[in-house]
Amino acid sequence: MTTPVSRRRFVGGSALLSAGLLAGRSPAADTSRAAADPTYTIRNHGIRHTVMGWCFNPMDTLELARHAKAIGLVGIEGIDRKYYADVKKLGLEISLVGSHGFAEGPCDPRFFDQSVAKLAEGIEVAKEVGSKKVITFTGMRFDGMDEEKAANDCIAAWKKVLPQAEAAGITLCLEHLNSRDSSHPMKGHPGYFGDDVDFCVDLVKKVGSPSLKLLFDVYHVSIMNGDIIRRLRQHADSIGHVHTAGNPGRGELDDTQEIDYPAVMRALTAIGYHDFVAHEFLPTWDDPILALRHAAMVCDV
Repeated sequence: MTTPVSRRRFVGGSALLSAGLLAGRSPAADTSRAAADPTYTIRNHGIRHTVMGWCFNPMDTLELARHAKAIGLVGIEGIDRKYYADVKKLGLEISLVGSHGFAEGPCDPRFFDQSVAKLAEGIEVAKEVGSKKVITFTGMRFDGMDEEKAANDCIAAWKKVLPQAEAAGITLCLEHLNSRDSSHPMKGHPGYFGDDVDFCVDLVKKVGSPSLKLLFDVYHVSIMNGDIIRRLRQHADSIGHVHTAGNPGRGELDDTQEIDYPAVMRALTAIGYHDFVAHEFLPTWDDPILALRHAAMVCDV
C-alpha cells in the first residue's frame, strides 16, 4: 500500500531538493546584470573564449586585449592587423583573420576576383601570425541575380584558394548573417545572400573540403532560423567557428535577451566543439569590460 505523503513533508522535501540543485548550479546559470562579478575569471576549458575587437570601439585595441587576457580569454579577432604582433606578445591568439568583407563577396561577379585575392592574402597573413582561421562571406544580392549561378560562383571562389589553405592547415569560415534587422549597419545585413544557415551549410558540403567550415553566429541564427540547439546538433560536422551576441539588439548576454547562452554552450560542447567562441556583442552597459567579463561567465563551460 502506498503511504500518503503530507503536504508539509512534500513541500519541505521539494525545498531541500531545490536548494541542492541551486547550490550545484554554476555561476553561468544566472545571466542577470546583477550577477556580473567584477573579479570573475574563466574557470573552465570547455570552449576557447575570444573577443571581437571592433565591437568595443573606440576603446584602444591593446587595452581591450589586456583586459581580455586578465579575464582568461585566449584570443582576439576583428582588429587592425597592425596590432597583431603586440596582441601576440600579450599571449593572445589571433582567433580569426579578416579577408574580403561581407558586402563584396564572390556571389557577385564584380567582386569575384577581388574576393579570391583577399582570401589568398588572408591565408598568408594567417600563416605569418600562427592563426588557423580566415573568415569568408557570400556577399550581397544584386539586380538580375541568378541564385544558382551565384551559389556556384561562391563555390568556385573558395575552391580557387582551398589548396593554399589546406597546405597551410588553415580553415576558411563562412559566416551566415541575418538580413532581417535594418536598424543598425552591424545588427543586420539586408540583402545578404547567405542569410539562411542551412543554405550556407549546403555550400560548405558542396565544396567538400575540411578546410571550409561554417561560422555559426548564434545571434544571426537566432534571428533568421531559430531552433539553435537542434541546428548545432544537425550541423555539428560543419561548424568551424562560433560567435555570440544577445538577441534582440545584439547586446550583452544578459537576461534582457532571449537566447539561453548557458544551454547553448553546453550543447556546443556536447557535440564535441571545444574551439573558439568569440563574443561579438555591442556593449550597452556603462562598463563594457564588466559586460565582457559577464559574457565569459555566462559561457564558461
